[in-house]
Amino acid sequence: MPDHVYRIIEVAGSATTSIEDAIQNAVSRASRTLRGINWFEVLQTRGQVEAGKLQYQVVLKVGFTLEEP
Repeated sequence: MPDHVYRIIEVAGSATTSIEDAIQNAVSRASRTLRGINWFEVLQTRGQVEAGKLQYQVVLKVGFTLEEP
């Protein structure tokens, strides 16, 4: 197994459908500008109720492999 060095950032995602969709939205958006995303960790989950409808939000740590210079 090769050695890897990762950079870790935090991102937040939201969705009106589910926590899973909020995670997918966050990782999908991060992958548009970051290469080599390998993992994520959910740090926080929360929700909001507006007019009887739920809104989900998650905060994630996202790890991606640093490229060789």
